[in-house]
Amino acid sequence: MTANTGLSFEIEANASPVAANERVARLIDPGFGRVFTDHMAVVRYTEGQGWHSAKIQARAPLQMDPASSVLHYAQEIFEGMKAYRLADGGTALFRPEANARRFQDSARRMAMPELPEEIFLESVRQLVEIDRDWIPESDGGSLYLRPFMIASEVFLGVKPSSEYLYMVIASSVGAYFKGGAPSVSLWVSQDYTRAAPGGTGAAKCGGNYATSLLAQSEAIRQGCDQVVFLDAVERRWIEELGGMNIFFVFDDGSMLTPPLTGTILPGITRDSILKLAHDQGIMVREEPYSLDQWRTDAASGRLTESFACGTAAVVTPIGKVSTPEGSFTIGGGAAGQLTTQMRSRLVEIQRGQAPDPHGWVTRLD
Repeated sequence: MTANTGLSFEIEANASPVAANERVARLIDPGFGRVFTDHMAVVRYTEGQGWHSAKIQARAPLQMDPASSVLHYAQEIFEGMKAYRLADGGTALFRPEANARRFQDSARRMAMPELPEEIFLESVRQLVEIDRDWIPESDGGSLYLRPFMIASEVFLGVKPSSEYLYMVIASSVGAYFKGGAPSVSLWVSQDYTRAAPGGTGAAKCGGNYATSLLAQSEAIRQGCDQVVFLDAVERRWIEELGGMNIFFVFDDGSMLTPPLTGTILPGITRDSILKLAHDQGIMVREEPYSLDQWRTDAASGRLTESFACGTAAVVTPIGKVSTPEGSFTIGGGAAGQLTTQMRSRLVEIQRGQAPDPHGWVTRLD
């Protein structure tokens, strides 16, 4: 039973789980987001009744009415987080309370009911417990968890739904970026923006990602790995990638990241890097940084490194940046010293290989 909610999860184990030998075969090279576990968590919300009918059950397709609100008005939010195998063989989550709080923030922005933190945490714990054998043992492997909530009322009027479905599914994953390249390349979108002031940029909702897909396709056509967006007002200031925050590292050892002004997702990995930098005495500025300055600083050598960060990508070095006017390279195009240091430190904490000074790791066994 989750604390302060009176809600217990009923466990209905999958009667036909994937055979152990087949599971092992799938985990050899799972890729990202294509290998799914045997179970899922489900909780329902009804106006006047609140949260109810909490279950861990066999993963299966959803049966939905074609008039379900989410299909017409996109009332939907989600989270991304991981479960890890620890150095001592145990399992753990990394800062799950932060995901729970951000889920509540997203719900408020999308006029959805806030899921109590205790229910969020218990749903994730229960799912990882029953599907822990799906965590890859390979280097860099983890169990990617996708909590999400959708509007499920059958109604075509434009209003917040009175019914919602909260679920958690899990996917065995390896590295987010493949190919062995020392860094990723970026295309600066000139025609499209991700979010505008007053919009949903700070909420983790599907619409933000849908609007990034055309720009991401453009980036791929230009031979780049990812798109990076400028602000919607001046088309001048760097904001974030299609699904990652961004940092800049300078020759004096300082760092900079764009400020959270409502158009950028407050990434949990971003926040963790800020705290790790503070621990190490590294000065980090949260302030606007323009495309022109990025180009100038890369050319002069003042900018020595740049990296993207997020739950899926962790910390990923940025090498080449392309625009319609030309391209420029940061440093030598490979991971710099501070980028490598931040990634290593974060991964070691997540996997129980280094001290956890902030209490970020939540053991599950």
